[in-house]
Amino acid sequence: MAEADNNDKDLADAWANALEESGGEKDAQPADLPVLEAGDEGGENINLEMILDIPVVIAMEIGRTNISIRNLLKLNQGSVVELDRLAGEPLDVIVNGTLIAHGEVVVVNEKFGIRMTDVISAAERVRKLK
Repeated sequence: MAEADNNDKDLADAWANALEESGGEKDAQPADLPVLEAGDEGGENINLEMILDIPVVIAMEIGRTNISIRNLLKLNQGSVVELDRLAGEPLDVIVNGTLIAHGEVVVVNEKFGIRMTDVISAAERVRKLK
């Protein structure tokens, strides 16, 4: 225990010495940052290029259901699980856990896809976050 206390004291002394050598806090100056207000978009030259390559998770949700573990364990190949949606209802398009649109299933070149039929407005998405 005494060795750990000595190491902590040595580390604190090293930081104190480094702070003294650098001139301490007297050279520190506040950063000059623009004042942002509600609804401020930050000007005309917003550079979105830096966020365009951030990966997101997109999920298409057909429907949901609640099931007991007993019934879950009884499921096997060919079992049918009833969902909370009717046939023909639009699917939910969810990005990183947030509903952003509704759509319908399409097949293109033998692969499934989704055609967006209704995109949720940004204002509506923000309202759901509150």
